[in-house]
Amino acid sequence: MTFISFTYALFLVSILGIFWSVQQQWLRMWALLAASIVFYASLQPQYIPLLLAAAWITFRIGQVIGSPPDWRIKDWQFAQQDWNRQRLKLLWFGIVLNVLLLFGFKYIPFVLSTIGAVVGSTPLQTQAEWTRENLIAPLGLSFFCFECIAYLVDVYRGAPAAQQFLKFSAYKLFFPKLISGPITRYQLFATQAQNQSFPGLDRISEGLWLIACGAVKKGLIADNLGVLVDLSFQNLQRAGSGDLWLATIAYGFQLYLDFSGYVDMARGSALLLGFNLPQNFDFPYFATSIADFWRRWHITLGDWLRNYLYFPLGGSRQGLVRTCLNLMVVMVIAGIWHGAAWGFIVWGILHGLALVIHRLTDALSDHYEGLRHFWQGAIGVVTAWLLTQIMVFFAWIFFRLPDLKDAWLMVQRLLGHPADAQFAQKVYLDTFGLEPLQIALMLGILAALMAIAYTFNRLLKLQLNWHIKLMLVPACLFAVWLLAPEGSLPYIYFDF
Repeated sequence: MTFISFTYALFLVSILGIFWSVQQQWLRMWALLAASIVFYASLQPQYIPLLLAAAWITFRIGQVIGSPPDWRIKDWQFAQQDWNRQRLKLLWFGIVLNVLLLFGFKYIPFVLSTIGAVVGSTPLQTQAEWTRENLIAPLGLSFFCFECIAYLVDVYRGAPAAQQFLKFSAYKLFFPKLISGPITRYQLFATQAQNQSFPGLDRISEGLWLIACGAVKKGLIADNLGVLVDLSFQNLQRAGSGDLWLATIAYGFQLYLDFSGYVDMARGSALLLGFNLPQNFDFPYFATSIADFWRRWHITLGDWLRNYLYFPLGGSRQGLVRTCLNLMVVMVIAGIWHGAAWGFIVWGILHGLALVIHRLTDALSDHYEGLRHFWQGAIGVVTAWLLTQIMVFFAWIFFRLPDLKDAWLMVQRLLGHPADAQFAQKVYLDTFGLEPLQIALMLGILAALMAIAYTFNRLLKLQLNWHIKLMLVPACLFAVWLLAPEGSLPYIYFDF
């Protein structure tokens, strides 16, 4: 069951009917938990016991970390110090368990194959290949584990621990966000669950509008772009430099629209159930620096990396050199989180280097007034935007081609490489009935539409009222049903 399907539409309507027909909060939590289990069972039923067990262990560790020390002990100061040490050990125990769970499913084949290649061990490489083919990671495992770690750290820092496993498991397995986020905090979910009321027409229309927008982004645009991207990236030997640049730009749009479309549908579904999930994208391709990009792209992951990695490492409080090192470490970990392949690590390194260069440029601008004025002027802003987007889209190559051999082949062919004589005919004309220039023009129109949406939403602060949104929802869904390619592509972030 995926978000863009009649099955999911029937599922969501049924859950809404059951959820809002009961008044007691505990019954609603049971309804949510049961719905989430049914949703996940439609994809990977074999991993439901594992997710429930992991949620229960995290719940129990959080309860112990959040419990106060025994103040009846005479030497209460010593007791408090001892209890703080115990809490820290429990925190690390919970973090290590979640990291091992993630490592066991996602990274063992990569580690085995890497070691096998280094030491020249054929059995290790054979074992890695067997494991890769037979060990399928649970969908959404990375998001699941990151949320568990965030919950334990928050409780250790003083946030109240969950006291009911029913509510905690309903939060952990909440079906709109279970597979691909957004990463949310338990305290936000618990507060909203405590203060629920049936949504009014404005919230219902907003939820349906988000679902419709997400369907358009994913089914109508991203999946059609995905056909072009797949054909181009699967024929690197035959594609020319212009074709590869076109495919790279198309992939950047596809990835953004695919993932943000999923999040829109997740937020819309949650809104109809009375929950407000955090926004995950804020026009990232209009960022004028790599730091600004990470404040706009995958916002909840960026917040997680800052709060639970960057700040504990020291953030920017220990000098410029240490700040740059922290940025590199965080982004390499971000790359590893996305996948077990060297391409993702290179992607993380590129973003880390970009953040370091941005931080060094900021430091220089603080000392040289002319440089600061340049970056603040119109030419400087356009230059910063262009450099940022070139870096971001170039790095997407390693994200799309995590095998370094393929990625390096593509990088080598980005400049001055002619296309095979049959490539344009097979990829552009036979598949789309369009010339390469026409496809480039369509990508330009898509970028212009994004710019218009950005202008109205961010600069002019204008939005459609709920009456218009409600009227447009059927048209959007009909367009997706009519124009989406046959056999919709899987969500890209399902792999992460």
